[in-house]
Amino acid sequence: MLELFLDKYNYWIVIVLMMIGLYIVIARGNLVKKLVGLNVFQTSVFMFYISLAKAEGGTAPILTGKPELFSNPLPHVLILTAIVVGIATTALGLALVVRIQESYNTIEEDELDGMDQSDVDKERVRRRAGEPT
Repeated sequence: MLELFLDKYNYWIVIVLMMIGLYIVIARGNLVKKLVGLNVFQTSVFMFYISLAKAEGGTAPILTGKPELFSNPLPHVLILTAIVVGIATTALGLALVVRIQESYNTIEEDELDGMDQSDVDKERVRRRAGEPT
């Protein structure tokens, strides 16, 4: 049993990170914490794809004329693209959180769900008039 764990430790790390990220997304009400949870989950997926691409005893795919075992480079290239997309998505998510904070004075999901439109409209009128909240 211990040998199975030690032999495939990278997959166990992926599973643990995935569950931590999923827990943060589901259990936390703070929008920034949810974004952090999504990033942890995304990182676990990156690690999973890179783990699948590694061949035991494989080398970089450079043709030398000798028969060799190569590691697959395609998942690594796809992950580089996914990292760039993930950074852009995180930036957009943080920008939306800033706008939500400016509009509603909170980034807690429970408080946002509890507000009705009349409360939001009253808050906007107060801000335009310069009254303190």
